Amino acid sequence: MRRYVIVWLVLLALTAATYGAARVDLGAFNTLVALAIATTKTLLVVAFFMHLWDHPASYRLVLATSFLFVFVLMAFTVADVKTRFAPATPHDRFFEVSRQPAR
Repeated sequence: MRRYVIVWLVLLALTAATYGAARVDLGAFNTLVALAIATTKTLLVVAFFMHLWDHPASYRLVLATSFLFVFVLMAFTVADVKTRFAPATPHDRFFEVSRQPAR
């Protein structure tokens, strides 16, 4: 029981850190800090509250493989979106609407 209370307190502290990081302007590091805190919280929940810490290594291998698979799918999606052609309309212009009255 003691271990769960400690992990819960750490999760509360990380939640407060998430709130604090959202209130502070870190420039380009905002996303990196938020993802690091979220990943740490995820690993704590998976390891202790989902009892992965107490299971054999094969369970951890399955979890790691699942995370790798999700990462590869996300990487291919981002790569696909980044290599598409830009739209024919410039970013700062919208389609012009005719100001003539309808007939």
